[in-house]
Amino acid sequence: MTTGKINVSVENIFPLIKKFLYIDHEIFLRELISNGTDATLKLKHLTSVGDAKVEYGNPILEVKIDKEGKKLHIIDQGLGMTAEEVEKYINQIAFSGAEEFLEKYKDSAKDSGIIGHFGLGFYSAFMVASKVEIITKSYKDEPAAHWICDGSPEFTLEPSDKTTRGTEIILHIAEDSLEFLEEFKIKELLNRYNKFMPIPIKFGTKTETLPKPEDAPEDYINETIEIDNIINNPNPAWTKQPTELADEDYKKFYHELYPMQFEEALFHIHLNVDYPFNLTGILYFPKLGSDMQIQKDKIQLYQNQVYVTDNVEGIVPEFLMMLRGVVDSPDIPLNVSRSGLQADGAVKKISNYITRKVADKLKSLFTENRADFESKWNDIKVVLEYGMLSEEKFYEKAGAFVLYPTVDDKFFTLDELKENLKEKQTDKDGKLVVLYAGNKEAQHSYVEIAKEKGYEVLLLDSPIISHLIQKIEGDNKELTFVRVDSDHIDNLIKKDETTISKLSDTEKESLKTSLETYIPKAYTVQLEALDSQAAPFIITQPEFMRRMKEMSQSGGGGMFGMGNMPEMYNLVVNTNSDLASNILNTEDKTTQEGLVKQALDLAKLSQNLLKGEELTAFVKRSFDLIK
Repeated sequence: MTTGKINVSVENIFPLIKKFLYIDHEIFLRELISNGTDATLKLKHLTSVGDAKVEYGNPILEVKIDKEGKKLHIIDQGLGMTAEEVEKYINQIAFSGAEEFLEKYKDSAKDSGIIGHFGLGFYSAFMVASKVEIITKSYKDEPAAHWICDGSPEFTLEPSDKTTRGTEIILHIAEDSLEFLEEFKIKELLNRYNKFMPIPIKFGTKTETLPKPEDAPEDYINETIEIDNIINNPNPAWTKQPTELADEDYKKFYHELYPMQFEEALFHIHLNVDYPFNLTGILYFPKLGSDMQIQKDKIQLYQNQVYVTDNVEGIVPEFLMMLRGVVDSPDIPLNVSRSGLQADGAVKKISNYITRKVADKLKSLFTENRADFESKWNDIKVVLEYGMLSEEKFYEKAGAFVLYPTVDDKFFTLDELKENLKEKQTDKDGKLVVLYAGNKEAQHSYVEIAKEKGYEVLLLDSPIISHLIQKIEGDNKELTFVRVDSDHIDNLIKKDETTISKLSDTEKESLKTSLETYIPKAYTVQLEALDSQAAPFIITQPEFMRRMKEMSQSGGGGMFGMGNMPEMYNLVVNTNSDLASNILNTEDKTTQEGLVKQALDLAKLSQNLLKGEELTAFVKRSFDLIK
């Protein structure tokens, strides 16, 4: 038997590991299973190249609970170690840089991208164990070894009677960590961190019923057998080539990732690149509608099939964080505990690649089946519109597939929009005016007036649309977006012809004075000579002020405090309407006030602005008028 001290000059290394290295103690299991997986895969490689003269077979990892003995066992069938290798890899290399580690971590616990430099994964066991044993036998023809350490720098190393290849780690669970002896807890951790590890992981057994033989009698009772309960899928979809997978495989994997998601994803994007970095994965577009909230089922980050985190900020562009799926890359720089990302140039390259890949996939989906793409537009538009605002590289490609729907369910790309609208919706100054509604029902009367003129009206109703159209206008100086209720239709698209007012300038001044006596200050009275058949009173909301207010409320807009400003409206009064003449010529002030209030309330009703007490009074007054 050998006894000795672990090669570390600082006595308090274990408390520091416990305090600083891993924020979450439960990932000790991930680290130990990852080590067992590495040992197994290394053996596979050595046997394949002829350096290990043993049969690889079908090795598994096993996790066992000994609740009575307060022990947790992690057993692999990998390389194993000789006593000399235990001495080297466990006692020396793991702590060869201990002082440097302490210098970096004892004060600030900053992440420093040093995984692999210290081999500290194994020592995460001491976060939950008061004593750790290693019983290991190498694939080489040498005696097995038994290493024991109680969490101090003291250890013992002696021969073992183990006869099978591989390593068994025994954790004597500490009194403050007894939860890790509960089956449900271990099962939860295995499912979270090791669900897609590349080596089968056994956790207990399960009963399986054998099929009934064809010649069995009627009273035959089916036999049952105990089989290994393998809790992981060693060959998940993202590790395969897209050519190996059918649509059904992608759907099945989606539900494997998110068992509580009962709705199918709209489509998927398979990521697969090996230069200049290695990255695989599958991203799914869920149905989002106009919801800007980040989904609770997030994209999962793996490193060689080992789960790392669902915080993929930096790797996945921000606008795609609303998607679901998996990204796996050995080239993503992680901190020493594999719990977070390092700032690194490679991360930005990966993010740019994902952006480009998503854009290319969207373009191909649009090109191959436009009708299907259009049918899904309302469920994906928020992601794409946000991408146009936040990622310039995505914006540059988006013109090929981003759509602009009309209130009549027609869809145009921006180039198609320019071509189809230029004949009718170019104003007298040569600018193309794109009319849109934010709510088809609320702005119905305005939409109908525009359609009577032969104009197309888009339906743009996402919460960030004001930001997007501002950006598009900035890049297309000959084009402007105007919401259909922001002015009278003749003012929205000004042509050369003008309508002459029936009222003289003096009469208009008198009418305006009378109107402003009864109209609330929130409305700016605007007299317009319109067609005599047009509505006498029209409420509009100035495009610039409304857009700035919306942009401020949804973030940005460049105008401090605009989001808190009260709503401002214009009241357009048609001077060629009979009602305008009646108001002007009515000498009885009570009658004149009644006409103005009734007309204003009708205009407010058409804009869905008449509510509460005002609506009640309007209804009562309207019934009185028809008695």
